[in-house]
Amino acid sequence: MFISLTKQRFVQILIIVGFLYIVLISVEVPFVFLTEFSSLSQESLTRLPGLSREVNVQEKDSPIRPLNWVSKSSPPPAQFLHHLRQLKYQGGFISNLSFDAKTFDPTAKDRSLELHKSAKVAWELGRKLWEELESRNFVIDSIENVNNGSERCPYLVSLSASEFLDHGNVMELPCGLTLGSYVTVVGKPRGTHPRTKSKVAFSQFIMELQGLRTEEREEPPRILHFNPRLKGDWNRKPVIELNTCFRMQWGSALLCEGWKSETYDETVDGEVKCEKWIRDDNNFSDESKLTWWLQRLVGQKKSLTVNWPFPFAENKLFVLTLSAGMEGYHVNVDGRHITSFPYRTGYTLEDATGLTLNGDIDVHAVFASSLPTSHPSDVTQKNLEMSNQWKAPPLPEQPVDLFIGILSAGNHFAERMAIRKSWMQHNLVKSSIVHVRFFVAVNPVLNHHLYVLEQHPRKEVNVELKNETEFFGDIVIVPYMDNYDLVVLKTVAICEYGARTVSAKFIMKCDDDTFVRVDAVMNEAKKVNGDRSFYIGNINYYHKPLRFGKWAVTYEEWPEEKYPPNADGPGYILSSDIALFIVFEFERHNLSLFKMEDVSMGMWVERFNRLKPVDYVHTIKFCQFGCIEDYYTAHYQSPRQMMCLWKKIQRQAKPQCCNMR
Repeated sequence: MFISLTKQRFVQILIIVGFLYIVLISVEVPFVFLTEFSSLSQESLTRLPGLSREVNVQEKDSPIRPLNWVSKSSPPPAQFLHHLRQLKYQGGFISNLSFDAKTFDPTAKDRSLELHKSAKVAWELGRKLWEELESRNFVIDSIENVNNGSERCPYLVSLSASEFLDHGNVMELPCGLTLGSYVTVVGKPRGTHPRTKSKVAFSQFIMELQGLRTEEREEPPRILHFNPRLKGDWNRKPVIELNTCFRMQWGSALLCEGWKSETYDETVDGEVKCEKWIRDDNNFSDESKLTWWLQRLVGQKKSLTVNWPFPFAENKLFVLTLSAGMEGYHVNVDGRHITSFPYRTGYTLEDATGLTLNGDIDVHAVFASSLPTSHPSDVTQKNLEMSNQWKAPPLPEQPVDLFIGILSAGNHFAERMAIRKSWMQHNLVKSSIVHVRFFVAVNPVLNHHLYVLEQHPRKEVNVELKNETEFFGDIVIVPYMDNYDLVVLKTVAICEYGARTVSAKFIMKCDDDTFVRVDAVMNEAKKVNGDRSFYIGNINYYHKPLRFGKWAVTYEEWPEEKYPPNADGPGYILSSDIALFIVFEFERHNLSLFKMEDVSMGMWVERFNRLKPVDYVHTIKFCQFGCIEDYYTAHYQSPRQMMCLWKKIQRQAKPQCCNMR
């Protein structure tokens, strides 16, 4: 009885202790969240879960993270707000952003040392080149003069086996492809051979459409990657893989393994993505023997089916034709359709300026026909319609609600013209409630006064840019030599123009391949309390630097393992006080620069957040890749898609995407 009583008391004690523990937990948990976690957010980045869906973080505390290397003394908000009223727009087409010899100090002991060196040289050369251009007063008298001076591209390109080999297995397509263009390859796959240090035999070749015009330090993008593997795949069965690659990032591969595409799968111009061929595990029929006997019993006639072998065989000559359709590429071998691949967002047919063939293949001949005779980005007269209806409204005398600054390059005539004819025709823009400007730097050219490593294909681009600027009145020249790593300077110039020149409440940055629903963007900005500072876009909370590859960021450039929260570059909105802070710090030489423009903005907003709380508003409707239904912005849109999106908005209440290129 004594032992039993002891056990009973022990159980009672455990129950009491457990009850007290539950009471303490229910009391302590809210206390911990209110105290410890709030203090912790001052020392580390607060990450928000569920970024795969739209998240509104207006009611949450803004993430704060220490960045000691940019923690110089900053003025209170009232000081740089007063600074706005003192500096007014000077007029003209040149950005009023203050550049001087001390702006880019190459002796500064800063992690942006190399960037400052590049910026200093680019500013000095660009300023001299543009001043010379203005002093010489170039004028293009008529469209005919431009047309006579422009180079035309061949309608047909043909290379024999020896010529193709002499060109390094590359056939250049000077003006890319267009709708209806086709490329034909006559070749013969080689026999199988063992891999290095392996007994597994393999045979494969790769045909790629590449963009030979690349940015500095960038590998040519694979606009179409076509890879037949006769033998040597992981399952030892023949397969055809198609894909694209842009800036070292591969898309989702399409694998054709001998099975015909499902009936519910989307087609490309009415063609299936993958055709069927005979496989070792299904040589004779699509049906099982049981199904065949049942059909015979009920008297159903058997439909005639034709089974084809794999389109490529070792040491067997083939004729392959790659054609450009409305929705994608189509591949035919020996007159039979094999596969179709939809166009990937981010490319246009004109970007495919080269064809390469490598691997286990002997090329007999390559030729391309129905090619465009001019490249749309190089021939100004085909893109710039010198009509007064496309001119920008004059500079407003009163402050505007929203300013949109568009990053563009000097030779992107087609992109700018498409924007002028599409979303810049919105009533909010025409009525000057929303103000829009393109921001362009000076194009690199070889000049008798200047020596620049890069040379643009057409030296008259700057002349054409100057005439375009004077006619349309919607371009702001940032006086430095254009360089991919220095795009961040254009972003600072956008902040300066929006905050000072037009005194906008909200300032938006986007790219010239971004379609903007002006009314939707305006409504999104107005949702935030007017007294709050905000940063709206498709915000990355888990963005980490790449340490390897062409786009690697060294530990000297960024030693931390994550970037500050930053919105994707194709489109985001700032409150004007943040833009003023950025300009003020730039002109005080206190603004740290980073070669990634979107990360730089995240870094500056985070620094401003220490002075005044910032609402980080995340929405996936600012699309980073392509277009989604009910978008605010759509990225990677070709000039043709811009016009298509604009027409759809005018005809339909709900915005829809355009898949054609």
